[in-house]
Amino acid sequence: MMNKKKSLQIGLIGLGRMGRTHLRHLISQVKGVNVAAVADLVCRKEDFNNEFGEIPFFNDAQKILENPRIDVVVITTPTSTHKPLVEKAIHYRKHIFCEKPLDLSLEVTEELLNKAASAGVKLMLGFNRRFDPDFMQAQQSVAAGKIGRIQIIKITNRDPTIPSIEFIKTSGGMFMDFSIHDLDMARFIMNKKIVEIYAKGLVFMDKSVEEAGDIDTALITLTFEDGSYAVIDNSRKAVYGYDQRLEIFGDEGMILVDNNLYHQNILYDKNGIHKALPLNNFMARFERSYLKEMQLFTEAIQSGLPLPVSHEDIMAATTLAYAAQKSLQSGMPVKL
Repeated sequence: MMNKKKSLQIGLIGLGRMGRTHLRHLISQVKGVNVAAVADLVCRKEDFNNEFGEIPFFNDAQKILENPRIDVVVITTPTSTHKPLVEKAIHYRKHIFCEKPLDLSLEVTEELLNKAASAGVKLMLGFNRRFDPDFMQAQQSVAAGKIGRIQIIKITNRDPTIPSIEFIKTSGGMFMDFSIHDLDMARFIMNKKIVEIYAKGLVFMDKSVEEAGDIDTALITLTFEDGSYAVIDNSRKAVYGYDQRLEIFGDEGMILVDNNLYHQNILYDKNGIHKALPLNNFMARFERSYLKEMQLFTEAIQSGLPLPVSHEDIMAATTLAYAAQKSLQSGMPVKL
């Protein structure tokens, strides 16, 4: 167990959108930590220092990994780089926060988790939706039995725009890159074993997505061990904004988490009732959840408590994403 009075020395690798978000939080809003160094392959040192001040900066991640002063590495690089970076971090006995997925292979994911456990290294993936205040409240209400026995969960996750084809080609596909958040959320809310998954999908909007080997629209049905269901609908493009909704239906009531809107003003006139559109990107919608997950991760490292996303959670979500792809290809449900 680490001394609570000692600031965790953090090294961050990767300065894309997620890297910058985590870095801003670590600098200004996460207590008990110090950003000791940052590395990015393409960012210029002068540009970094102009934006973030005189934090030590490198273009080589090895400078962070081999630094004995650094306790924790935060990895926000492309998926293809996760395995070598995580392996090196384990070798140097650094605790690890890594954006999902850990790897596109189930076998490699399990191997990395086992290596971390054997080395005494704590490793957590960024399943940030668990830490959204509204979703957390919904899960706590379910756990407290406020709506009785759950029959059906409905999760809607639709992006406002299709990502670049270059991203799609390396993302691992819709289920591993996109739906994996919803699969984890279904497990998180129900806290029950999933015994079957059935996935359907197609290319509805952009044929270049199909040419890249992916889909842009999906529907997933999960069956839990008690016979209850979860239904997940995903789309790469919703013209009205970032659509993130959750409905939980039980025999004593319902929980509804609606979209976050740009504002709460509602205009009533002779033509109808007019509301603002949903927020238009995941960074704005889940800003609070990215902060909360990093706060809880660093607190767990400092206190020696279990991580809020376990190795079992990581393997389960990755297995479900893998099984969804298998179901899509076979056209049949997959037993788990």
